[in-house]
Amino acid sequence: MKCRAMQALHLLALEPIAETTADLNSYGFRPERSTADAGAQCFNVLAQKTSAEWVLEADIQACFDRISHDWMLAHIPTDKAILKKWLKAGFVYQNELFPTEAGAPQGGIISPVLANMTLDGLEARLAEKFPKARRAGLKMNMVRYADDFIITGNSKEWLEQEVKPVVVEFLAERGLVLSPEKTRITPIREGFDFLGWNIRKYNGKLLMKPSKANVKAHLDKIREVIKANKTAKQANLIRPLNPVLRGWANYHSHVVAKETFVRVDTEVWSMLWRWAVRRHPNKGARWRVL
Repeated sequence: MKCRAMQALHLLALEPIAETTADLNSYGFRPERSTADAGAQCFNVLAQKTSAEWVLEADIQACFDRISHDWMLAHIPTDKAILKKWLKAGFVYQNELFPTEAGAPQGGIISPVLANMTLDGLEARLAEKFPKARRAGLKMNMVRYADDFIITGNSKEWLEQEVKPVVVEFLAERGLVLSPEKTRITPIREGFDFLGWNIRKYNGKLLMKPSKANVKAHLDKIREVIKANKTAKQANLIRPLNPVLRGWANYHSHVVAKETFVRVDTEVWSMLWRWAVRRHPNKGARWRVL
């Protein structure tokens, strides 16, 4: 508790500094910013007829666990002795202490700000490397939420040969690497997943929809809740189920989600019907529906 309080105290001093040095289009773990803002910026830079046609989807391998301690100690403007103690504190698993040689403090409330400050500067690095990008029609834009980010461009070759090496170099300085399996360059007509949405152009019109992976994760969560309450009373099932349904629906309420909502509604109804049949095997269909 004392360590957490100390982190909160340092966070109060560090967060205003982080805000003044943050990338313009960074939206994760920042005051008054959210995934909805990141999604809106994606729409802004990709929705026009003249917008970029290619997107670099970047995935950093185990970002929070691999950030260089040396880099943070050299660049984070806070008490170095205390920061070093937090970074080297290690973590306990099954009553065994494991040392930490890299990464932000496990479960620390200051960790998101440390990670953000580590990744801040990439947008400026790209602008410095390509100062005439706008004039040259390269259509370069970056949108980042925590360690998930995309970079747009006018061609696959430019993103692959010019932009990606800059990103790789920037991350390497901080002890980070891109995931070769999950980092890809995609044409906007085929779409890409970002923050739980699929963003894609259909006949020139940009649509944002809940991604298939996000829908699957949501339905899996509902199954878990129902399975954990398969012998519970109806009211005791509704109580934990409603926040899951409401939270997911609110998250996707500002994107094109009508068809997805209908499909999820049908799936949930089927799950609840099977729950009712197991719970009340001797009752008729009309009784279960009512």
